[in-house]
Amino acid sequence: MKKRQMIALIAHDKKKNEMLEFVGHHKELLEKFDLVGTRTTGTLINETFNLNVKTMMSGPLGGDQQIGALVATDEVDYVIFLRDPLSSQPHEPDINALLRLCDVHNVPLATNRRSAHILLKYAAAKVGEEPKAEAPAK
Repeated sequence: MKKRQMIALIAHDKKKNEMLEFVGHHKELLEKFDLVGTRTTGTLINETFNLNVKTMMSGPLGGDQQIGALVATDEVDYVIFLRDPLSSQPHEPDINALLRLCDVHNVPLATNRRSAHILLKYAAAKVGEEPKAEAPAK
């Protein structure tokens, strides 16, 4: 039996609401994947949509590195990381390491809502699904 593909969902604090809107728009499609996220993002998604996101540690406490390890071991197939490019992050080296691992292991990475929609469209085609049209950005 073929394993389900896995999507990592991560969002900086100022992007959490945007992630919730994105997940709400694509809930039916995301149900077709195994999901993993950093602690706060994954918990918010689970509480709001009951999607069974496996949670790692919070990003600043090592969650980004834990997801990076999943990327490096070919367990994560796609990463959606809604980053806040206008705020400095205390764990910036961890973030950069995760982005680098995606590049090294050729894992598709989306860092904003529009690229996340494109990534999901690609992922949907891989599992034989049709995604919803992109929701307008607010």
